[in-house]
Amino acid sequence: MKIIGFSGLDNSVAFKRSRFPHLDARAYRIAQGFDSAAALVIDGEVVAAAAEERFTREKATGAFPTNAIQFCIRRANLDLSQINYFAHGFCYEPYRTHFKSGDEYTKEQFETVYRRQVQEQLLAERLGVTDAAAKLVCVPHHTAHAASAYFPSCFPDALVLVSDGMGEAESMTVFSAKGTEFTLLKLVPAAHSLGSLYGIFTLYFGFKFNMDEYKVMGLAPHGDPDRYIEQMRSLVKLKAGGVYAIPILQRNTTQESKETYSGTLDAISEMFGPPVTPGAELEQHHIDVAAALQRVLQECLCHTLTHFAHETGHRHLCMAGGVALNCTANGEILRSGLFKDMFIQPGAGDDGSALGAALYVQHVNPGGCAPRKMLMPLWGPEFDNDWIRTEIEIPKGFREYRFEQFQDLVAVVAKRLSEGQACGWFQGRMEFGPRALGNRSILADPRPVTMRERINRIIKKREGFRPFAPAVTKEAAHTYFDIQEGQEDTFAHMLYVTDVRTEFRAALPAITHVDGSARVQTVSKEGNEQFWQLLQAFEKFSGFPILLNTSFNVQEPIVCTPNEALATFQTTDLDFVVI
Repeated sequence: MKIIGFSGLDNSVAFKRSRFPHLDARAYRIAQGFDSAAALVIDGEVVAAAAEERFTREKATGAFPTNAIQFCIRRANLDLSQINYFAHGFCYEPYRTHFKSGDEYTKEQFETVYRRQVQEQLLAERLGVTDAAAKLVCVPHHTAHAASAYFPSCFPDALVLVSDGMGEAESMTVFSAKGTEFTLLKLVPAAHSLGSLYGIFTLYFGFKFNMDEYKVMGLAPHGDPDRYIEQMRSLVKLKAGGVYAIPILQRNTTQESKETYSGTLDAISEMFGPPVTPGAELEQHHIDVAAALQRVLQECLCHTLTHFAHETGHRHLCMAGGVALNCTANGEILRSGLFKDMFIQPGAGDDGSALGAALYVQHVNPGGCAPRKMLMPLWGPEFDNDWIRTEIEIPKGFREYRFEQFQDLVAVVAKRLSEGQACGWFQGRMEFGPRALGNRSILADPRPVTMRERINRIIKKREGFRPFAPAVTKEAAHTYFDIQEGQEDTFAHMLYVTDVRTEFRAALPAITHVDGSARVQTVSKEGNEQFWQLLQAFEKFSGFPILLNTSFNVQEPIVCTPNEALATFQTTDLDFVVI
């Protein structure tokens, strides 16, 4: 069986702009259907997957993923007629009556953005699919998220927590999963969204809703959570049964205030002071608010998970949805001991719902195959040596070096990195999800105390408080980081924060955050042999099998092609690029 899963809501932002053309640009991020992507699953195997932003270069776009779908088809040498199903990671049809009985805005929104026929038309118009009505399967959003994490985990059963801004009408859903069955245990409606609350505070700090929440996560360790913890706790009412309510989200009464969260923002400003102007310097009290917000997010998630772990007896946990990209909270849950094993799908945001929709359709169909355990999500485009030799455009004045043996290349790169140089590293297939995992990365020595500032300010051109992740060989992970032996694979996708062991913090300042933590990525020979070889070679020069690893981009989507890598290289202070 051949299934294309896809995500995104093509008309969502355009519809909102047409009805509210005067809003601040950041308000248009308060919408459904960003991070459009496509994934191809053939007989249970993920053959290809990529986000549309990597092709259009529009960050976090929700546009119909024409390019991503076409890539998946080309990768498998198929044509569209051979696809059995197109699975979309939203299903609004059960809510038709709700929308149709609402005001004119709600009715038009359903017709323009949400109804099934919109996706049928897009498949026909953008791709030429002639039988879209017969082949389209709409999968409920949180079910798609749940499938994206549960099936690749290969756990025999699991508690599955999905938490994000909202699905069709819910913001948090808890499932009990076994075999191919998902049993709904509880949901929290979108009106009490923990993800939306975090996003509204992201706006309050001058950042972008539904895009910059990771900045708040990185900011929080610089603050004192105790300063505002009681005020922040008053916003989230923990209730019996593992659920919660967030009354401050009900402060928006007009349609425009609902589209901007202006009522909630006003209430937050009354409590914590005026919001930050975008681009302005953050004051310490804002940073302390971020710290309190992060702690309350963690408390709320642990409240839910503690209840359902005890109620179900599940010892395995899967998580998906945008909140599952909060690596600090993930680390807290992992250390809690509530579960024996955890798995978070690396594309946990809405791009991952494309993968989940395809996997769900695969596994619920009669004759579905056994799940395949996920190693590394290296499912994007790649470029072979012949393509690179003939198509790459070397900028004028740049010196080119060629190597016949990969081992020789690795030795030169490792030596240069150990001497304080920083490089762009472009190898193999592009990663799926928001993290660069060693194939589209910027790499540097984690030892110089100035390296983090250099990369933040000169190379990445971003805020100085932002931390960088260490990539470490799987074999050495427990030596340098608070990772238990046998737990290394959990950290393979850069989704958990844990402590740098005290004795190594001074030696590794570029990847040690202000609170002594790091968002660790473990690298195995089986999962990514080329990157693993580089880490091994770097250890020979530095004594550490660890490199600073950040995404190969500058305020744009991660590079997809070799020529994009070279173009980005020219805008930075990187010393060299390896392709």
